[in-house]
Amino acid sequence: MIDERWVFHKDVKAEDQGNGVVRRVLAYSKDLMCVENTFEKGAVGALHHHPHTQITYIVSGKFEFEIDGVKKIVEAGDTMLKMNDVVHGCVCLEAGILLDIFNPMREDFV
Repeated sequence: MIDERWVFHKDVKAEDQGNGVVRRVLAYSKDLMCVENTFEKGAVGALHHHPHTQITYIVSGKFEFEIDGVKKIVEAGDTMLKMNDVVHGCVCLEAGILLDIFNPMREDFV
């Protein structure tokens, strides 16, 4: 819930997004949101864009990301900055977890 100071992973409902992707909306306010996405190998985050600035941190796994037409392989510890409205997406090469930070919050996720 918005503006919750403490958000425990065990209490957050996992939302199946289909095709091997599970989302958990973690702590957030109207200005900032933290979201965990778990990907199975081969799962695809289709190319898309949104009016939010986004930073993605690779917690685990390996992914091929495309940002604004450029493709790169990323793995645990890597980060990516996606400015608002830039087209981006990914393919999961090795099962893993992405941590996304959005500014402002994604109202469509709650």
